[in-house]
Amino acid sequence: MPRTDNRADNELRPVHIILGYQSFAEGSALIELGQTRVLCSVSMDARVPPFLKGGGRGWVTAEYAMLPRSTATRTPRDRTEGRSQEIQRLVGRSLRAATNLATLGERTFIVDCDVLQADGGTRTAAITGGYVALYHAFHNLRKQGVLPFMPLGGMIAATSVGIVNGNMLLDLCYEEDYQAEVDFNVVMTDKNEFVEIQGTAEGKPFSKETADALLSLARQGIAKLFRTQKETLRALS
Repeated sequence: MPRTDNRADNELRPVHIILGYQSFAEGSALIELGQTRVLCSVSMDARVPPFLKGGGRGWVTAEYAMLPRSTATRTPRDRTEGRSQEIQRLVGRSLRAATNLATLGERTFIVDCDVLQADGGTRTAAITGGYVALYHAFHNLRKQGVLPFMPLGGMIAATSVGIVNGNMLLDLCYEEDYQAEVDFNVVMTDKNEFVEIQGTAEGKPFSKETADALLSLARQGIAKLFRTQKETLRALS
């Protein structure tokens, strides 16, 4: 059965990352993943959360929000401890996994991820674009002498996989995600390590063999996202 946008089952949506999309942020990137668009910007704060104060370590955190007309009908601004809170914690955990926090000094880097348009995969796009924005910020601050060297130990990217009408699909758009029998969000490093796996059976339970096959499909897609990230960041060299 053909996909809604006629992609192959193992094909990502067209992905494009625009570096330095905002002029005033320490670092920024706009990621376009099919019809999904997420603006990621990084701000530095010369403080750390209270639990880190006096330890000499820094922190990376994230905030996530969907603009009211990022969807087909207006979505009220989320001011509650709901979906946005869960997603921004995921983004923060993912980006910290690539960062040597001990080299940041007592500074906090806030990665704002604002969904301009949503067609599925906004959280994985926020992670993938957020990494590029964070790299951009660290690169700029290193050039300014604020940071002694790049504090990133590797790359981070994420994608979704799922089973729709019995078929294993990579990078689900909204309509596919809505119909999925099994749905995974997968975050990985460029060392082929997993940072987070979120997997849910919407219908009947799935087997270990199914999970392994979905993770293998995600790994293929994330390898392509790493190539796009590298191509985007090449402009800084």
